[in-house]
Amino acid sequence: MDTLQKRLSPPPLTRDLEQAKRDLDQFGLCLIDGHLEGERLKRVRARLYETAADDVRLRPPSARGDYDATNQRVWGLLNRGQEFVDLVEDARSIELVKHLLGWPFLLSSISANIAGPGHNGMVIHADQIFVPQPWPVRPQGANCFWLVDDFTEANGGTEIAVASHKFNRMPQPGEAEQHFVPLVAPAGTMGVMDSRIWHRTGINRTSDCRRAGIFSWNTTRIYRTQENWFLSLNPLVRQGASDELLWMLGYKVEPSFFGHVNGHDPL
Repeated sequence: MDTLQKRLSPPPLTRDLEQAKRDLDQFGLCLIDGHLEGERLKRVRARLYETAADDVRLRPPSARGDYDATNQRVWGLLNRGQEFVDLVEDARSIELVKHLLGWPFLLSSISANIAGPGHNGMVIHADQIFVPQPWPVRPQGANCFWLVDDFTEANGGTEIAVASHKFNRMPQPGEAEQHFVPLVAPAGTMGVMDSRIWHRTGINRTSDCRRAGIFSWNTTRIYRTQENWFLSLNPLVRQGASDELLWMLGYKVEPSFFGHVNGHDPL
C-alpha cells in the first residue's frame, strides 16, 4: 500500500475476540467493549489516580520530552497494585497480543499517561521506532491499553492513522497528520495496537478534564525490556505471578534460552 486514500475510522467496539483479531490484521487496532466494568473499573481508576497523586508528592513532574505539568506519566505499575497485575494477566489481553507476536512474548513495561487540560499533544511516532528500517514483515511489538476515563476528541483522545501499519515504516514529515482520527471510546474499553501504527496523544482542549489510559508495551522476546524487572519488580509480585506472567517478565526462558542463569530459568 503506497498511500492511505482517506482517513479511516477505528474499528467498532466488539466483544468477539476472533473479530478483534481480524480488526488487528485489517486496521492495526482492535477495541474490546466493556473490558473493565462496574466496580472493577472504579477500583482501577481510583488506584491509578491515587498512585499518580503519590508520585506528585514524592517527585513533581519533570519537563522531560512530552511529559510536563499538563501531562503525567506513571511508571512501574506492576509494583503499584494488584489491579494492574490483573490487567496484564488477563487471558483476553494475552490472547490478542499472542495473535500479533506469538508466544512467549515479553512485557516490556506497564505505565499510565494522564493528559491534563492544556496538554498540547505528543510527538508523532510508531512504537517500534527502535527497530532499524527496513522493518520485518511482522510487528515487533504490541501496545495493549485500557481507557480509565472516556476518550473524546476534546480531552486528548489518542490520534491514530488507522491501517498505517501496512506501510511498515515510519512516517515521512507531514505525512501522518492527514490521516489522523481521534480515538473516541468509553472508559473501560481495552485496545490492542500493532507497534507499526502511527499515533500520538491528542491535544486536551478542555478546561477541567483529565484523561487517563494504562498502557502495557510488549515485544518479541529478542528485545531488551523498557523496565528492568530483575531490579525493579517487588519480589511479592513475582512470587504470586501466574506462569504466563513469569514468561512475560523473562523469568522463564525456554526454548529461546535468552536470559538463563547457569542454564536454568532465573527464578
